[in-house]
Amino acid sequence: MVRKFYDLPPVTSLAVFETAARHCSFTRAAAELNVTPGAVSRQIRGLEDNLGVPLFLRNNRGVILTVDGEALFHVLASGFSHAADTVRAIRRGETVRRITVACSDVFGSMWLAPRMPGFWQRYPEITVDHLITDNTPDFRRAEVDLRIRFGSGTWADETSELMFDDRVYPVCSPSFAARHGNASFSALKNLPLLDVEWVATDWLRWEDMLAHVGIPVHAASIRRFGKFSVALQAAMADQGVVIGWHRIVDPLIREGRLMRYSDLVMQPPGGYFLTWNTDRTLSAAALHFKAWMAKLAHAEKAATAPVPITHAPLKLV
Repeated sequence: MVRKFYDLPPVTSLAVFETAARHCSFTRAAAELNVTPGAVSRQIRGLEDNLGVPLFLRNNRGVILTVDGEALFHVLASGFSHAADTVRAIRRGETVRRITVACSDVFGSMWLAPRMPGFWQRYPEITVDHLITDNTPDFRRAEVDLRIRFGSGTWADETSELMFDDRVYPVCSPSFAARHGNASFSALKNLPLLDVEWVATDWLRWEDMLAHVGIPVHAASIRRFGKFSVALQAAMADQGVVIGWHRIVDPLIREGRLMRYSDLVMQPPGGYFLTWNTDRTLSAAALHFKAWMAKLAHAEKAATAPVPITHAPLKLV
């Protein structure tokens, strides 16, 4: 006997179960499926026999899901929903023309968005939806085709390709530097520092950077923001010093809106990666975007002036 590839119960019973679980009613499920309540009950009973566990608790008022039933329902509901989206896209002829790309707020607004016109000129038939979020678990949403993220390059169930690394250094507005002097990094402990909090746990903070160069953390005056883009705006408004990521702040430095403060330059652990779900086949549109990003990354590395590291690179904790 040939073993089933996915080792799943009959698909019909799974579909009937998902409908009954969604309605919490065999009667309403039967109405949606245009069968009798008895037929729904038999499919559910067969599925429970197949799995060896009850999926519903029956009582005089109806049915409620068991813990196992809840777990199975959430998986099936997500899968059927994604399948429905794909089927609708196929019917509209959109599957090869629409993709979703996820990245952080500041990378999306300050690095990717200014470069997107080049993609549209090359591939006008492809629509790119952007999921912009600093909450990295959102990158795992089912509709996301490609992700641009900073880190070690190792994420569960994701294939990753390194685009480029980065450097970090303190930056502030030119007028702020003029008032406080472009001094040694040791002077940072006496200045207002602008930090980013309430984002990914691996985000580089002033505490990490200062501790690495031997400056007591408790001596620093740190103001916290929920977004890096807002912290940058505060720095440009003369409010203090922020950790600048070279790939992001270099254009602002060249425009004269920000400048480096002190000679402190460090390499954060990791780099910028383009990633995708290992178990998902990329569409033609996603492959075009992936190839375009690879060319951008090559151009970025060639065009960006190198920034020498002045202190030992930061290490992953």
